[in-house]
Amino acid sequence: MLSTDDIAALWLTFEVASLATVLLLLFGTPLAWWLARTESRWRGVCNALVALPLVLPPTVLGFYLLLLLGPNGPVGGLMRELGLGPLPFTFGGLVIASVLYSLPFVVQPLQTAFAAIGEQTLEAAATLRAGPWDTFFSVVIPLARPGFLTAAILGFAHTVGEFGVVLMIGGNIPGKTRVASVQIYNHVEALEYTQAHWLAGGLLAFAFTVLLLLYGVLKSRPAVEPMR
Repeated sequence: MLSTDDIAALWLTFEVASLATVLLLLFGTPLAWWLARTESRWRGVCNALVALPLVLPPTVLGFYLLLLLGPNGPVGGLMRELGLGPLPFTFGGLVIASVLYSLPFVVQPLQTAFAAIGEQTLEAAATLRAGPWDTFFSVVIPLARPGFLTAAILGFAHTVGEFGVVLMIGGNIPGKTRVASVQIYNHVEALEYTQAHWLAGGLLAFAFTVLLLLYGVLKSRPAVEPMR
């Protein structure tokens, strides 16, 4: 059965994943909209930067985040000057690392959904005297709802399964930065395979349920819903 430490690690994991998903949707939505609509020559560079965590080893990203957010790094030094605490090996550091590592899993589904919305739809809203903000919230978001659901589910699930990045930036502090993936590693390292099975099996069931939802329910619906 799950121990107290296992439950604490799971609770911390879902806290980090929930907050990271909210932040990803808040910051990823305007970024995805810009990438879907812009004709800027920097679009390719931005797309590459967003997709970088898909091919970059997690430990590499974690290492550079550690340098960036550390006390001698530019962000860490600025926070020290402002009288704020360091971010490495804290809950805040875990959230920042999770947001950066899960960024493509949120931005890319949103970008695809936004790109599928035809110009005629936006032009029709403009002819009805809808402003840019009104068009976005009243037309774009309802049409792109499946994309938002996919982005939220993938972003949350991917954050839950992180290991390399969270270990590099958060360490292995019980009750503070020890997430479920790190706790499984601890069990295996201590040859506690039964405890590792319970925790890993729970995450396996969670991951399968997420994929079943994506491929069985959401994928049966269009990426952009038609206007009613």
